[in-house]
Amino acid sequence: MARVGLIGNPAAGRDVRRLTGGASVVDNYAKRRVAECVLAGLTAVTDPPDVRVMPDRAGIAEHARDESPEAVDVTVLEMPAEGSADDTRRAAARFREDDDVAAVVVLGGDGTTRDVACEIGDVPIVAVSTGTNNVVPSAVDGTVAGVAAALVATGAAAPNEAIARHGMVEARAETATGERRLSALAAAELSSRSFVGTRALLDPGDLRGGVVSRAHPGDVGLAAVAGAVENVAPDDPGGIALRLADPAGASRTVRAVLAPGVTAPVGIASIERLEWNDPVRFDVADGVVGADGERELELTDATVEMRVIPDGPRLVDVDAALKAGADAGALERTDRLPATED
Repeated sequence: MARVGLIGNPAAGRDVRRLTGGASVVDNYAKRRVAECVLAGLTAVTDPPDVRVMPDRAGIAEHARDESPEAVDVTVLEMPAEGSADDTRRAAARFREDDDVAAVVVLGGDGTTRDVACEIGDVPIVAVSTGTNNVVPSAVDGTVAGVAAALVATGAAAPNEAIARHGMVEARAETATGERRLSALAAAELSSRSFVGTRALLDPGDLRGGVVSRAHPGDVGLAAVAGAVENVAPDDPGGIALRLADPAGASRTVRAVLAPGVTAPVGIASIERLEWNDPVRFDVADGVVGADGERELELTDATVEMRVIPDGPRLVDVDAALKAGADAGALERTDRLPATED
């Protein structure tokens, strides 16, 4: 029996960018409704897959179980819910270890999707945007995402048509106290602000550069800056390294969306196309390395090496999955509908 995992992060979409920028608020009531819609979407196929849901403290999992369609068997994973990113990582690891889980739907932003990607292995991800920094997750209706997940999980949508491998950026910092590492899904950024604070990258003037695994002017953050110069599709090899400068004195300047509700001119000192695993080094006197718009590592007198690696998550292209499933006839009902009386 095919199985779909469901991860809903209660903390996604609730950071300080809701107060300081134009990011929309996605509360937990909305996430419960999205989860409910995902389960409804699974019934588009004749034999819907069953579902395992990550537990949480906001009632998303319980609501999904209690309001699930009769045709869908929903079970909440037996694991502790601590209300941290560790919940997401533990659930992703459980889904990786379950041979019956053929797809996982993730409700969150880039941070949540990154946490899943670090533990999910080769299980395909349907990433649904309910977070703040949303370069990777799709702004797609939950019901449509559920249909795509069902088509992938049941094999109706062929992997070569519906799934693509996304790169990741690895950052390794050499410090006086040892080595520190982090992984980013779309972008690893260098900020001149020397403390993590609220974690969200808010001031465009703080951004000093970094490496992206994808680039498009319609993205957000460093990926949008790179995308204003050169496009890199999510499944293209490699990425782009950027070193930024004060736009007032830079010979090359672009305007990009750096955060929800924030556009700003950005000066580019250098931009370099990277192949897989090409190393780029940055000297950091005092600053922070971030991942996907969130500051993570405080550094002083450190050298940071970044590279784009090819073994990121397998992401489901929702539109491609729906087309592949429809072309295969998987959305045509094989059971007979009840007769209606005149």
